[in-house]
Amino acid sequence: MTHPLTPAQEETLVAAIKQAELRTSGEIRLHLEEKCPTPEPLDRAAQVFAELKMHQTKLRNGVLFYLAWQSRQFAVVGDAGINATVPDEFWEDVKEMVVGHFRQEQYVLGLERGIRLVGEQLQQFFPYDAATDINELDDTISYGDDAPPTPPRR
Repeated sequence: MTHPLTPAQEETLVAAIKQAELRTSGEIRLHLEEKCPTPEPLDRAAQVFAELKMHQTKLRNGVLFYLAWQSRQFAVVGDAGINATVPDEFWEDVKEMVVGHFRQEQYVLGLERGIRLVGEQLQQFFPYDAATDINELDDTISYGDDAPPTPPRR
């Protein structure tokens, strides 16, 4: 079993999440695991979404990027608040853009651009308000039980 990201790649993705959240009250998370335990990655993404308690944001505007790197499965899901506002094809467009980069073995770039695209959409519908906004969800990358722990930073 290998860790899918180097510490530098992990920092790049966490920075992308933080940057995207600077302009919106929306919350973005990234979850990685080796293998998807369900036939459909969207089903597993919904499970992880619930496990991470992403549905507990005030405006129901959390978004989860899910990647099972060894089984090569990917999904992106949003909570009810954002689903009610984005165009119907939005999630499929994000997924196709990210997967397009994956096909070129540009995994970090694909996730980074997907996070940026979601952040732009969240900004449009859920703008940042310095007076009231708090970071409701952790920005770090979460890993499934089958992944080794993130190496310590020095």
